[in-house]
Amino acid sequence: MRYFFHIAYQGQYFSGWQRQPDAKSVQEVIEQALFKIFKIAIPIYGCGRTDAEVHASQFFFHVNLAKEFDFDLLFRLNKVLPDSIAVFDIVKVEPKAHARFDAVQRKYDYFIHTYKDPFLSNQSSFYQESNLDLNQMKSAVNLLTKYKDYRAFCTHPNKYEHTNCNVMEADLLVNDKEDRIRFHIASNRFLGKMIRIIVGQLIKIGKGELSIDEFESHFINLEIDNVVAPARPTGLYLSKVTYPYLNLAPRTDLVSVMEGTSWVSI
Repeated sequence: MRYFFHIAYQGQYFSGWQRQPDAKSVQEVIEQALFKIFKIAIPIYGCGRTDAEVHASQFFFHVNLAKEFDFDLLFRLNKVLPDSIAVFDIVKVEPKAHARFDAVQRKYDYFIHTYKDPFLSNQSSFYQESNLDLNQMKSAVNLLTKYKDYRAFCTHPNKYEHTNCNVMEADLLVNDKEDRIRFHIASNRFLGKMIRIIVGQLIKIGKGELSIDEFESHFINLEIDNVVAPARPTGLYLSKVTYPYLNLAPRTDLVSVMEGTSWVSI
């Protein structure tokens, strides 16, 4: 029997979702917790692969169990897992349902604050840039839904069969003081470090180091400078995953990143 697990985690404690040698991953910690409960190794399959320090306010993985469990697995799993990982729902699905390949849309949010704040340091990315041109940044964001090929905005594009992404939503929002910025994007798929590369480019635009035409030329020429640095992982959240047969609302706000903040689209 196959089950989807609806979870969230704080990424600063892990070297990403995927199990890897000599590093603590979200996948490994959950698999260890399941082993403690079931006394057998149970592999899990995630809806994606978040980088080290990247958060997920909504994430799904699936498991195969030989038989239905007759105890409160949700309670026991949350008791075993660290506070940085929470399980919200366990949903029985069809045997061929797949947490990664069946997802039709994923949404991400990237948060920036332009003043030093110790309470945001692990949840938002600090860029001490007080004069970012937000209107220029928004003009660049408006281009994202107009293009399909994101070859220039990923690492190792040749490893993919294709680099087309159906970006359905893209927005730039700010708080009242305009010292906190939220970049939002939704797509059917994302490429390696795609969001962080886009945000890195947006920051350069805001600083006047990159023009809108130069930004758009990446979509036209499908090339980008080798020296482009992705934005930092801190501040990036996988915030929503949708399936044709499962569309659960996120169970958690983005903690203090969202708290008390009224976000307005530029």
